[in-house]
Amino acid sequence: MNKEIIINSSNEETRIAITEDNKFVDLYVERPESQRMVGDIYKGKVSRVLPGMQAAFISIGFSQNAFLHFSDVSDFTHMFIDDIEKDQNNEVKIDSKINRYNVEKDLKQGQDIIVQVMKEPIGTKGPRVTTQISIPGRFVVLVPNEKYIGVSRKISQIKEKKRLKSIAYKSLPKNYGLIIRTVAENKTEKVIVNDINALIKIWKNIENKIPEAKTVSLIYKDMGMASSVIRDLFTSDVDKLIVDSRKMMRIITTYVKDVAPQLKKKIEYYNDKTPVFDKYNIEKELDKLISSKVWIKNGAYLIIQQTEAMVVIDVNSGKFIGKSDHETNSLKINLEAAKEIARQVRLRDLGGLVVIDFIDVLQPKNKDKIFVELKKEFHKDRAITKIEKMSRFGLIEMTRQRVRESVIHDLHDDCPTCNGSGLCPTIPTLVSQIERWIQRYRATKGDRRILIRISDDVYKYLTRGRFSKRLQLMWKYWMKIDFKIDESIPFREFKVYDRKNQSEIKVK
Repeated sequence: MNKEIIINSSNEETRIAITEDNKFVDLYVERPESQRMVGDIYKGKVSRVLPGMQAAFISIGFSQNAFLHFSDVSDFTHMFIDDIEKDQNNEVKIDSKINRYNVEKDLKQGQDIIVQVMKEPIGTKGPRVTTQISIPGRFVVLVPNEKYIGVSRKISQIKEKKRLKSIAYKSLPKNYGLIIRTVAENKTEKVIVNDINALIKIWKNIENKIPEAKTVSLIYKDMGMASSVIRDLFTSDVDKLIVDSRKMMRIITTYVKDVAPQLKKKIEYYNDKTPVFDKYNIEKELDKLISSKVWIKNGAYLIIQQTEAMVVIDVNSGKFIGKSDHETNSLKINLEAAKEIARQVRLRDLGGLVVIDFIDVLQPKNKDKIFVELKKEFHKDRAITKIEKMSRFGLIEMTRQRVRESVIHDLHDDCPTCNGSGLCPTIPTLVSQIERWIQRYRATKGDRRILIRISDDVYKYLTRGRFSKRLQLMWKYWMKIDFKIDESIPFREFKVYDRKNQSEIKVK
């Protein structure tokens, strides 16, 4: 598989696209005013403890309090809530015989607590946080105050797993856990130990900041989006990294030179007049992201609808004309749709519950083929997914890890006219609204002469014909009503004015 990372950097934003076999499959967007929060560590204050919800709300300096589930509270939380002991070298002292922390009894309102963001705010929900701190590096993830050592499941060779664990056991001080990442496979002991030592140094700096830090403050900022993507995704399986900013290229090159010098030759500076996303046909794909309708190359199409509760995807045969029986045709469409669904879900970064309505197939073996194809395609996804087999109604239910808002919200705001519904009143509906307004106005015994400002299309509807809608309203309510075209009026809205003094009239 040919894999490329393409970075477009401007004053306003940095966009990172990932392509697989020339197909656009992942997008990351970062702006200076909305930097990524996942991985940031805060000294917060317990705002409320709700045993009934098995959760607490933590103030970390945002308008919405962070959500802390009891299952995300470490046994070592009291180290941060109570006074922190330091040894003679002014470093934090950890007692290896600490009693287990009872969340429901020991977590109190008003206490200070150290938390790390694991999910960014989504909609009306605040960020989700944990006290189980982890510091990611290039090759390992350091987990302070834990004792386990884990190895990525993608490292399949038992001998290599044992070697990596052996390095970790020799290098890790007491009271530290470690997760060894996939990119550590076949790396030298020196490289891995250097990564571990760098992370331990970061953690010790964090620990020493805690006592002096103000309550409700940021004490550690993780890498920005661009840097973290390079750290996590720029691996040996990437064929090329293309960047159109010299500044960004210097940052990437400096980082890679230290942690993976062999990748330096894969970095290319893009210096063409044509914008880099245009050159690789990514801009066209971005324009399609807002559409709920997605065409598949065989003539079928998907309808993708995102709601507050779930994402719903419908598969339709569209223009597809098969030469076989209905069952075989449906299977072909569904298998192709499964590939495109996985790509679109990754591309739009859709998370939570996803329900997919495939075209009905009757044979159990065909249902299994669709399920296997979908699982295979989502295996390429970094986010954690769980997929259920097809139900008797032809539906597949799945969940996908949600860490941040869908990428569509990074690129688009809700329409101010329809408030994100995609719908606006029809002209007859608007005319009915005008009539109801007149009814309410007449109930107040207001003046019988008014001026209503409307858009051109509504004016034509109201004034066409010999016995126009305007005349009907005037006769019905015995009023002198003038309509005037005003293109400054918002789409499918109207404003009413007093004809004498031209002041706007507002009636609820």
